[in-house]
Amino acid sequence: MSNQTDRLEAIDAIKKKLKGQELAYHEVYSIMDEIAHDRLGDVLTTYFAATSFAEGFSPKELYYLTKAMVETGTTLDFPGIVADKHSVGGVAGTRTTLIVVPIVVAAGFTMPKTSSRAITTPAGTADVMELFSHVTFTPERVKNIVHKVGGCILWGGHLGIAPADDVIIRVEEPLSFESFDKIIVSIMSKKIAMGINHLIIDVPMGRTMKVKYEKDAQLVKKKFEQIADHFGIHIQVDINHTSEPAGNGVGATLEAIDVLKVLEQDKTRPMELEKRSLHIASQLLDMCYKTKRIEKDGMTEAKKILSSGKALEKFKEIIQAQHGDPTVKSTDFHAPKHTRRILAKASGTIKSINNFNLSAIAKILGAPENKRAGIVLMKRKGDEVAKRDVLLELQTTTAFDLQEAADTLPSFPIFTIE
Repeated sequence: MSNQTDRLEAIDAIKKKLKGQELAYHEVYSIMDEIAHDRLGDVLTTYFAATSFAEGFSPKELYYLTKAMVETGTTLDFPGIVADKHSVGGVAGTRTTLIVVPIVVAAGFTMPKTSSRAITTPAGTADVMELFSHVTFTPERVKNIVHKVGGCILWGGHLGIAPADDVIIRVEEPLSFESFDKIIVSIMSKKIAMGINHLIIDVPMGRTMKVKYEKDAQLVKKKFEQIADHFGIHIQVDINHTSEPAGNGVGATLEAIDVLKVLEQDKTRPMELEKRSLHIASQLLDMCYKTKRIEKDGMTEAKKILSSGKALEKFKEIIQAQHGDPTVKSTDFHAPKHTRRILAKASGTIKSINNFNLSAIAKILGAPENKRAGIVLMKRKGDEVAKRDVLLELQTTTAFDLQEAADTLPSFPIFTIE
Protein backbone atom coordinates (compact mmCIF):
# COMPACT_ATOMS: atom_id res chain seq x y z
CA MET A 1 0.00 0.00 0.00
CA SER A 2 1.14 3.53 -0.66
CA ASN A 3 1.71 5.98 2.15
CA GLN A 4 -1.40 7.88 1.09
CA THR A 5 -3.54 4.73 1.24
CA ASP A 6 -2.12 3.91 4.69
CA ARG A 7 -2.94 7.42 5.89
CA LEU A 8 -6.51 7.24 4.58
CA GLU A 9 -7.06 3.87 6.27
CA ALA A 10 -5.82 5.33 9.57
CA ILE A 11 -8.12 8.36 9.20
CA ASP A 12 -11.10 6.14 8.44
CA ALA A 13 -10.29 4.06 11.52
CA ILE A 14 -10.18 7.18 13.71
CA LYS A 15 -13.56 8.28 12.32
CA LYS A 16 -14.94 4.83 13.09
CA LYS A 17 -13.68 5.02 16.67
CA LEU A 18 -15.10 8.54 17.10
CA LYS A 19 -18.50 7.02 16.26
CA GLY A 20 -18.02 4.51 19.09
CA GLN A 21 -17.40 1.46 16.87
CA GLU A 22 -14.90 -1.31 17.65
CA LEU A 23 -11.72 -1.45 15.59
CA ALA A 24 -10.16 -4.51 13.96
CA TYR A 25 -6.44 -5.24 14.33
CA HIS A 26 -5.49 -4.00 10.85
CA GLU A 27 -7.24 -0.69 11.62
CA VAL A 28 -5.48 -0.29 14.95
CA TYR A 29 -2.15 -1.18 13.34
CA SER A 30 -2.68 1.41 10.58
CA ILE A 31 -3.21 4.16 13.18
CA MET A 32 -0.20 3.12 15.28
CA ASP A 33 2.02 2.83 12.20
CA GLU A 34 1.08 6.30 10.95
CA ILE A 35 1.60 7.83 14.40
CA ALA A 36 4.87 5.95 14.97
CA HIS A 37 6.32 7.31 11.73
CA ASP A 38 5.02 10.87 12.39
CA ARG A 39 2.83 10.79 9.27
CA LEU A 40 -0.51 11.47 10.90
CA GLY A 41 0.13 14.94 12.36
CA ASP A 42 -0.70 16.30 15.79
CA VAL A 43 -4.33 17.24 15.05
CA LEU A 44 -5.40 13.77 13.92
CA THR A 45 -3.28 12.14 16.65
CA THR A 46 -5.08 14.31 19.20
CA TYR A 47 -8.44 13.20 17.83
CA PHE A 48 -7.38 9.60 18.34
CA ALA A 49 -6.09 10.31 21.86
CA ALA A 50 -9.43 11.97 22.64
CA THR A 51 -11.35 8.84 21.62
CA SER A 52 -9.52 6.86 24.31
CA PHE A 53 -10.32 9.55 26.88
CA ALA A 54 -14.00 9.75 26.01
CA GLU A 55 -15.04 6.28 24.86
CA GLY A 56 -12.38 3.86 26.07
CA PHE A 57 -11.51 0.60 24.35
CA SER A 58 -12.81 -2.96 24.49
CA PRO A 59 -10.51 -5.67 25.96
CA LYS A 60 -9.83 -6.86 22.40
CA GLU A 61 -8.91 -3.34 21.26
CA LEU A 62 -6.58 -2.87 24.24
CA TYR A 63 -4.76 -6.04 23.23
CA TYR A 64 -4.62 -4.86 19.60
CA LEU A 65 -3.31 -1.42 20.62
CA THR A 66 -0.60 -2.90 22.83
CA LYS A 67 0.45 -5.42 20.15
CA ALA A 68 0.52 -2.75 17.41
CA MET A 69 2.53 -0.31 19.54
CA VAL A 70 5.13 -3.02 20.17
CA GLU A 71 5.27 -4.19 16.54
CA THR A 72 5.75 -0.67 15.11
CA GLY A 73 8.87 -0.07 17.21
CA THR A 74 12.14 -1.55 18.48
CA THR A 75 12.14 -4.59 20.76
CA LEU A 76 14.87 -5.83 23.11
CA ASP A 77 15.38 -9.30 24.51
CA PHE A 78 17.14 -10.45 27.69
CA PRO A 79 17.59 -14.02 28.94
CA GLY A 80 15.90 -15.54 31.99
CA ILE A 81 13.79 -13.63 34.50
CA VAL A 82 13.43 -9.99 33.45
CA ALA A 83 11.83 -7.91 36.20
CA ASP A 84 10.24 -4.47 36.23
CA LYS A 85 7.90 -2.21 38.15
CA HIS A 86 5.84 0.73 37.05
CA SER A 87 3.65 3.23 38.83
CA VAL A 88 0.46 4.51 37.23
CA GLY A 89 1.51 7.80 38.84
CA GLY A 90 -0.40 10.90 39.85
CA VAL A 91 1.54 11.61 43.02
CA ALA A 92 4.65 13.77 42.99
CA GLY A 93 7.70 13.19 45.16
CA THR A 94 7.51 9.38 45.35
CA ARG A 95 10.62 8.27 43.46
CA THR A 96 10.62 4.56 44.33
CA THR A 97 12.12 3.29 41.06
CA LEU A 98 15.65 4.51 41.82
CA ILE A 99 15.55 2.51 45.07
CA VAL A 100 13.71 -0.60 43.83
CA VAL A 101 15.94 -1.21 40.78
CA PRO A 102 19.25 -1.47 42.68
CA ILE A 103 17.63 -3.70 45.35
CA VAL A 104 16.24 -6.15 42.78
CA VAL A 105 19.42 -6.15 40.68
CA ALA A 106 21.58 -6.65 43.80
CA ALA A 107 19.38 -9.68 44.55
CA GLY A 108 20.56 -11.21 41.27
CA PHE A 109 17.73 -10.43 38.85
CA THR A 110 17.81 -8.53 35.54
CA MET A 111 15.94 -5.22 35.58
CA PRO A 112 16.24 -3.03 32.45
CA LYS A 113 14.12 -0.08 33.61
CA THR A 114 12.90 2.41 31.06
CA SER A 115 11.04 5.42 32.41
CA SER A 116 9.31 8.53 31.18
CA ARG A 117 10.03 12.17 31.67
CA ALA A 118 7.45 14.27 33.50
CA ILE A 119 3.97 14.18 31.96
CA THR A 120 1.57 15.37 34.68
CA THR A 121 3.99 15.71 37.63
CA PRO A 122 6.95 18.07 38.34
CA ALA A 123 9.52 15.33 37.64
CA GLY A 124 9.66 11.94 35.96
CA THR A 125 12.01 9.12 36.88
CA ALA A 126 14.18 9.87 33.81
CA ASP A 127 14.40 13.55 34.84
CA VAL A 128 15.70 12.57 38.28
CA MET A 129 18.10 9.88 36.99
CA GLU A 130 19.53 12.43 34.56
CA LEU A 131 21.00 14.27 37.55
CA PHE A 132 23.17 11.19 38.20
CA SER A 133 24.02 9.90 34.72
CA HIS A 134 23.14 9.85 31.04
CA VAL A 135 19.69 8.38 30.32
CA THR A 136 19.75 8.08 26.52
CA PHE A 137 21.50 5.15 24.85
CA THR A 138 21.16 3.04 21.73
CA PRO A 139 19.45 -0.36 22.10
CA GLU A 140 22.83 -2.10 21.63
CA ARG A 141 24.41 0.01 24.38
CA VAL A 142 21.49 -0.75 26.69
CA LYS A 143 22.12 -4.47 26.21
CA ASN A 144 25.78 -3.95 27.10
CA ILE A 145 24.95 -1.97 30.25
CA VAL A 146 22.44 -4.57 31.44
CA HIS A 147 24.87 -7.41 30.67
CA LYS A 148 27.59 -5.64 32.67
CA VAL A 149 25.71 -4.54 35.81
CA GLY A 150 22.36 -6.35 35.65
CA GLY A 151 20.10 -3.35 35.15
CA CYS A 152 19.67 0.22 34.00
CA ILE A 153 17.47 3.27 34.58
CA LEU A 154 16.89 5.06 31.28
CA TRP A 155 14.57 7.36 29.38
CA GLY A 156 12.53 5.10 27.11
CA GLY A 157 11.77 7.76 24.51
CA HIS A 158 15.19 7.52 22.86
CA LEU A 159 15.10 3.76 22.25
CA GLY A 160 12.36 3.66 19.65
CA ILE A 161 10.26 1.25 21.74
CA ALA A 162 6.52 1.83 21.21
CA PRO A 163 7.24 5.10 19.34
CA ALA A 164 3.55 5.81 18.73
CA ASP A 165 3.10 6.14 22.49
CA ASP A 166 5.70 8.90 22.73
CA VAL A 167 3.90 10.88 20.02
CA ILE A 168 0.57 10.46 21.83
CA ILE A 169 2.19 11.55 25.12
CA ARG A 170 3.45 14.68 23.34
CA VAL A 171 -0.01 15.71 22.15
CA GLU A 172 -1.60 14.92 25.51
CA GLU A 173 0.94 16.82 27.61
CA PRO A 174 -0.50 20.36 27.14
CA LEU A 175 -3.86 19.15 28.48
CA SER A 176 -2.26 17.09 31.28
CA PHE A 177 -4.72 14.27 30.77
CA GLU A 178 -4.34 10.56 30.29
CA SER A 179 -7.21 8.09 30.06
CA PHE A 180 -6.96 4.86 32.05
CA ASP A 181 -6.91 2.81 28.83
CA LYS A 182 -4.12 4.96 27.40
CA ILE A 183 -2.06 4.57 30.60
CA ILE A 184 -2.48 0.78 30.51
CA VAL A 185 -1.50 0.44 26.84
CA SER A 186 1.40 2.88 27.25
CA ILE A 187 2.89 0.96 30.17
CA MET A 188 2.31 -2.55 28.85
CA SER A 189 3.57 -1.91 25.30
CA LYS A 190 6.88 -0.64 26.65
CA LYS A 191 7.25 -3.52 29.09
CA ILE A 192 6.61 -6.08 26.35
CA ALA A 193 9.03 -4.32 23.98
CA MET A 194 11.73 -4.53 26.70
CA GLY A 195 11.18 -8.27 27.17
CA ILE A 196 9.77 -7.98 30.69
CA ASN A 197 8.25 -11.20 32.08
CA HIS A 198 7.82 -10.37 35.82
CA LEU A 199 6.02 -7.11 36.54
CA ILE A 200 4.65 -5.15 39.51
CA ILE A 201 2.17 -2.38 38.70
CA ASP A 202 1.81 0.22 41.45
CA VAL A 203 -1.62 1.91 41.41
CA PRO A 204 -1.82 4.85 43.85
CA MET A 205 -5.46 5.56 44.63
CA GLY A 206 -6.85 8.65 46.33
CA ARG A 207 -8.85 11.84 46.04
CA THR A 208 -6.09 13.70 44.18
CA MET A 209 -4.54 10.73 42.34
CA LYS A 210 -5.09 9.73 38.71
CA VAL A 211 -7.14 6.81 40.05
CA LYS A 212 -9.58 8.19 42.60
CA TYR A 213 -12.02 5.38 43.35
CA GLU A 214 -11.84 1.68 44.24
CA LYS A 215 -14.10 0.66 41.35
CA ASP A 216 -11.77 2.38 38.85
CA ALA A 217 -8.71 0.82 40.52
CA GLN A 218 -10.23 -2.66 40.22
CA LEU A 219 -11.11 -2.05 36.55
CA VAL A 220 -7.55 -0.86 35.83
CA LYS A 221 -6.20 -3.94 37.65
CA LYS A 222 -8.37 -6.27 35.57
CA LYS A 223 -7.28 -4.68 32.28
CA PHE A 224 -3.59 -4.89 33.21
CA GLU A 225 -4.02 -8.56 34.07
CA GLN A 226 -5.86 -9.31 30.81
CA ILE A 227 -3.10 -7.81 28.65
CA ALA A 228 -0.37 -9.50 30.72
CA ASP A 229 -2.11 -12.82 30.21
CA HIS A 230 -2.11 -12.32 26.41
CA PHE A 231 1.67 -11.88 26.46
CA GLY A 232 2.58 -14.44 29.12
CA ILE A 233 3.76 -11.92 31.72
CA HIS A 234 3.69 -12.70 35.46
CA ILE A 235 1.98 -9.62 36.90
CA GLN A 236 0.88 -8.29 40.26
CA VAL A 237 -1.19 -5.09 40.46
CA ASP A 238 -0.76 -3.37 43.82
CA ILE A 239 -3.56 -0.91 44.67
CA ASN A 240 -2.58 1.37 47.53
CA HIS A 241 -4.44 4.24 49.19
CA THR A 242 -2.30 7.35 48.73
CA SER A 243 -2.90 10.82 50.11
CA GLU A 244 0.50 12.54 49.92
CA PRO A 245 4.05 12.20 48.54
CA ALA A 246 6.18 9.54 50.19
CA GLY A 247 9.30 11.70 49.91
CA ASN A 248 10.12 15.04 51.50
CA GLY A 249 10.79 16.84 48.21
CA VAL A 250 8.94 17.49 44.96
CA GLY A 251 11.03 18.35 41.91
CA ALA A 252 13.98 16.56 40.30
CA THR A 253 16.84 17.67 42.57
CA LEU A 254 14.86 17.33 45.79
CA GLU A 255 13.65 13.86 44.76
CA ALA A 256 17.26 12.88 43.92
CA ILE A 257 18.29 13.88 47.45
CA ASP A 258 15.48 11.77 48.93
CA VAL A 259 16.56 8.72 46.90
CA LEU A 260 20.20 9.03 47.93
CA LYS A 261 19.30 9.50 51.59
CA VAL A 262 17.30 6.25 51.55
CA LEU A 263 20.08 4.35 49.78
CA GLU A 264 22.68 5.87 52.14
CA GLN A 265 20.43 5.01 55.11
CA ASP A 266 20.82 8.59 56.30
CA LYS A 267 19.13 9.39 59.63
CA THR A 268 17.07 12.16 57.99
CA ARG A 269 15.83 9.96 55.12
CA PRO A 270 12.09 9.98 54.27
CA MET A 271 10.92 6.79 55.98
CA GLU A 272 7.66 6.60 54.04
CA LEU A 273 9.61 6.53 50.77
CA GLU A 274 11.79 3.74 52.15
CA LYS A 275 8.74 1.80 53.31
CA ARG A 276 7.00 2.17 49.94
CA SER A 277 10.13 1.15 48.01
CA LEU A 278 10.69 -1.93 50.19
CA HIS A 279 7.06 -2.94 49.71
CA ILE A 280 7.36 -2.86 45.91
CA ALA A 281 10.82 -4.47 45.85
CA SER A 282 9.70 -7.30 48.16
CA GLN A 283 6.66 -8.08 45.98
CA LEU A 284 8.83 -8.23 42.88
CA LEU A 285 11.43 -10.41 44.61
CA ASP A 286 8.73 -12.77 45.90
CA MET A 287 7.44 -13.19 42.35
CA CYS A 288 10.94 -13.87 40.97
CA TYR A 289 11.84 -16.27 43.81
CA LYS A 290 8.62 -18.19 43.21
CA THR A 291 9.45 -18.69 39.52
CA LYS A 292 12.97 -19.88 40.36
CA ARG A 293 11.64 -21.99 43.26
CA ILE A 294 13.96 -20.27 45.72
CA GLU A 295 12.90 -20.43 49.38
CA LYS A 296 13.51 -16.80 50.33
CA ASP A 297 11.28 -14.03 51.70
CA GLY A 298 11.22 -10.92 49.51
CA MET A 299 10.87 -8.40 52.35
CA THR A 300 13.66 -9.96 54.42
CA GLU A 301 16.01 -9.92 51.43
CA ALA A 302 15.03 -6.38 50.34
CA LYS A 303 15.64 -4.98 53.84
CA LYS A 304 18.98 -6.79 54.09
CA ILE A 305 20.17 -5.49 50.71
CA LEU A 306 19.17 -1.91 51.57
CA SER A 307 20.49 -1.79 55.14
CA SER A 308 23.81 -3.46 54.24
CA GLY A 309 24.65 -0.84 51.61
CA LYS A 310 24.47 -3.32 48.72
CA ALA A 311 21.64 -1.36 47.08
CA LEU A 312 23.69 1.85 47.23
CA GLU A 313 26.70 0.01 45.81
CA LYS A 314 24.61 -1.38 42.94
CA PHE A 315 23.05 2.04 42.24
CA LYS A 316 26.54 3.51 41.89
CA GLU A 317 27.51 0.68 39.52
CA ILE A 318 24.50 1.55 37.36
CA ILE A 319 25.43 5.26 37.47
CA GLN A 320 28.99 4.50 36.38
CA ALA A 321 27.82 2.19 33.58
CA GLN A 322 25.61 5.03 32.35
CA HIS A 323 28.56 7.46 32.30
CA GLY A 324 27.78 9.22 35.58
CA ASP A 325 29.79 10.00 38.71
CA PRO A 326 29.58 7.02 41.11
CA THR A 327 30.98 9.09 44.02
CA VAL A 328 27.78 11.19 44.22
CA LYS A 329 26.34 11.83 47.71
CA SER A 330 23.12 13.42 48.96
CA THR A 331 25.17 16.27 50.46
CA ASP A 332 26.47 17.23 46.99
CA PHE A 333 23.15 18.91 46.17
CA HIS A 334 22.42 22.38 47.55
CA ALA A 335 19.37 24.65 47.61
CA PRO A 336 19.16 27.18 44.75
CA LYS A 337 19.52 30.93 45.28
CA HIS A 338 15.83 31.76 45.62
CA THR A 339 13.88 30.08 48.44
CA ARG A 340 10.89 31.04 50.57
CA ARG A 341 9.39 29.34 53.60
CA ILE A 342 5.59 29.34 53.81
CA LEU A 343 4.14 29.63 57.30
CA ALA A 344 0.86 28.37 58.76
CA LYS A 345 -1.73 31.13 59.12
CA ALA A 346 -3.58 29.29 61.89
CA SER A 347 -3.14 26.44 64.36
CA GLY A 348 -4.75 23.06 63.79
CA THR A 349 -4.26 19.62 62.27
CA ILE A 350 -3.30 18.98 58.65
CA LYS A 351 -6.32 17.09 57.31
CA SER A 352 -5.24 16.68 53.70
CA ILE A 353 -2.63 17.51 51.05
CA ASN A 354 -3.80 18.51 47.57
CA ASN A 355 -1.43 16.77 45.15
CA PHE A 356 -2.85 18.57 42.11
CA ASN A 357 -2.08 21.94 43.67
CA LEU A 358 1.32 20.72 44.85
CA SER A 359 2.25 19.83 41.26
CA ALA A 360 0.80 23.10 39.93
CA ILE A 361 2.88 25.25 42.28
CA ALA A 362 6.03 23.21 41.53
CA LYS A 363 5.46 23.80 37.82
CA ILE A 364 5.09 27.55 38.38
CA LEU A 365 8.46 27.40 40.13
CA GLY A 366 9.86 26.02 36.87
CA ALA A 367 9.62 22.22 37.17
CA PRO A 368 10.18 19.96 35.31
CA GLU A 369 12.34 21.98 32.87
CA ASN A 370 14.21 23.59 35.76
CA LYS A 371 15.55 20.60 37.66
CA ARG A 372 16.45 22.73 40.70
CA ALA A 373 12.89 24.02 41.11
CA GLY A 374 10.72 22.31 43.68
CA ILE A 375 9.02 22.19 47.06
CA VAL A 376 10.24 20.79 50.37
CA LEU A 377 7.38 19.54 52.57
CA MET A 378 8.04 20.28 56.24
CA LYS A 379 4.72 18.91 57.49
CA ARG A 380 2.64 15.83 56.66
CA LYS A 381 -0.99 14.78 56.84
CA GLY A 382 -2.03 14.34 60.48
CA ASP A 383 0.62 16.70 61.88
CA GLU A 384 -0.39 19.26 64.49
CA VAL A 385 0.73 22.77 63.53
CA ALA A 386 0.89 26.04 65.42
CA LYS A 387 0.38 29.43 63.81
CA ARG A 388 3.55 30.51 61.95
CA ASP A 389 4.98 26.97 61.85
CA VAL A 390 6.89 26.30 58.59
CA LEU A 391 4.69 24.22 56.29
CA LEU A 392 6.88 24.07 53.20
CA GLU A 393 9.74 25.73 51.37
CA LEU A 394 9.59 26.93 47.77
CA GLN A 395 12.85 26.63 45.81
CA THR A 396 13.85 27.90 42.38
CA THR A 397 16.57 29.74 40.49
CA THR A 398 14.75 32.98 39.60
CA ALA A 399 13.12 35.63 41.77
CA PHE A 400 10.24 35.99 39.30
CA ASP A 401 9.22 32.31 39.44
CA LEU A 402 9.48 32.32 43.23
CA GLN A 403 7.23 35.36 43.55
CA GLU A 404 4.70 34.02 41.06
CA ALA A 405 4.47 30.71 42.93
CA ALA A 406 4.08 32.48 46.28
CA ASP A 407 1.37 34.75 44.85
CA THR A 408 -0.49 31.75 43.36
CA LEU A 409 -0.35 29.63 46.53
CA PRO A 410 -3.43 31.20 48.26
CA SER A 411 -5.53 30.23 45.21
CA PHE A 412 -4.00 26.73 45.03
CA PRO A 413 -3.62 25.73 48.70
CA ILE A 414 -1.56 22.59 49.32
CA PHE A 415 -2.59 21.96 52.93
CA THR A 416 -6.05 21.84 54.49
CA ILE A 417 -5.69 22.75 58.16
CA GLU A 418 -8.62 22.41 60.55
